[in-house]
Amino acid sequence: MSSQTQTIRNQTAPKGRGRGRGDLTSGSVTAHLLKMGLPMAWGILAIISFQLADIFFVGKLGPDQLAALSFTIPVTMTVFSLSLGLIIATSSVLSRLIGEKSEDMVLRIATHALFFAFTFGAIMAAVGVATLEPVFRLLGANDTMMPYIREYMLIWFPANIFAMIPMVGNAAIRANGNAMYPAIIMTLVSVVNIILDPLLIFGLWGFPEMGIRGAAIATASANILAMLAALYMLGFHMRILRLRPFYFNKLGDSLKRLAFIAVPAGITSTIQPITNAVIIALLAGYSTEAVAAYGIVSRVEAFAFVVLMGLAGGMAPILGQNYGAKNYDRVFETLTKALSFSAIWAVIVAIILGFGAKAITGVFTNDPTIIHTAALYFWIVPVSYITANLVSGWSSAFNALGMPQRSAGMIFVKYILVQIPAIYVGAHFYGVIGIFVAIAMVNFFVGLFLHVISWFSCKKLCNKNRPTTHDGAHDSAQDAAQ
Repeated sequence: MSSQTQTIRNQTAPKGRGRGRGDLTSGSVTAHLLKMGLPMAWGILAIISFQLADIFFVGKLGPDQLAALSFTIPVTMTVFSLSLGLIIATSSVLSRLIGEKSEDMVLRIATHALFFAFTFGAIMAAVGVATLEPVFRLLGANDTMMPYIREYMLIWFPANIFAMIPMVGNAAIRANGNAMYPAIIMTLVSVVNIILDPLLIFGLWGFPEMGIRGAAIATASANILAMLAALYMLGFHMRILRLRPFYFNKLGDSLKRLAFIAVPAGITSTIQPITNAVIIALLAGYSTEAVAAYGIVSRVEAFAFVVLMGLAGGMAPILGQNYGAKNYDRVFETLTKALSFSAIWAVIVAIILGFGAKAITGVFTNDPTIIHTAALYFWIVPVSYITANLVSGWSSAFNALGMPQRSAGMIFVKYILVQIPAIYVGAHFYGVIGIFVAIAMVNFFVGLFLHVISWFSCKKLCNKNRPTTHDGAHDSAQDAAQ
């Protein structure tokens, strides 16, 4: 290394790690899962709670408004899923670089990731506004629902630009071993949205009555505050960002590293929302109430599995840092503990939703048809939760380990090759009940198959990369762990 190069590195390297950054390559794996998973679950719970608040308050406006909001779910989820590619890539790339102790590159890629987040958000907003009418017509929205959908989405699309920055920023913070700060930011989003929702939707306390448009404005306001909070945490508190030098000449390298994960992960993440769009389109052929019911059960499911979403998000930096540090036994231990908990939680949720189906649905609506349809879903689909969530766990793990192709393959097989054809068959022969039965059968049988394949694949990977002694034999302590 030349003396000039060393001088530049000394000038640009950070003078010390910022506050709130942690090492996940040593210590108790269980403790790390709790430290990362619980705040992540708390943060996701906050986000889900404001989505449920949207449904709760908009549902008071009437079934047409509730159905219109339900129609927005596959579109907003598709946009989020495309964004999720960059979020996953940021966490995966940074956590593995942290495990490799590449501090200078961590700062550069974290900064560039936020630049890409803003750019991507702006592109998605422009495309969304330009294609709003044909997309929702394709989904089956009628003339009664379109005005409500238009009011909501014309605000939601531009507001998503502000949402992208804190989402990617939170991924960078978690990759550095801190899940508490992102949880605080997400809680801020939720609190602001829940406060503003009734004020703007119903015109309380002197605010203008804006109906469903008020829900979108409340979300936009919360996103702006979240962006400001994330930038403060990243730049001033944890010192993860570095604007000088910005390294414009290395934008291409950063994009290449992130895109390797982001493109397949983003495309893969859109598959499930596309499947949901197909389900909603099929349900729309039966009744508005069926669509509204599916909107409710989708949000309730998301709420019920917030713990597992937190676990998946929390284990990703643990996997990434340990994989980067070549601690393969800790990788396998993390996966084993996380997936075991996932199976137990799925059984608990299935029992609660099965017995409380009508009572839970009744919180969101008093329409008997919507309650009955949602209850049918909760009596059929939850029996398959255990294997469905194992697949989700493996998908998150492979992305965190820098193997997005494996994750993409699993999701493609489950949803595109099997589930979409299955729900069409179920709808053709048995209507709404047939759709729900098809979802449950695919979750169980395909999920079980993919779990077994992934388990042996990961075990083989860990064994292949385990360190050996001087004579080529595996370390005895690591053998004992098997």
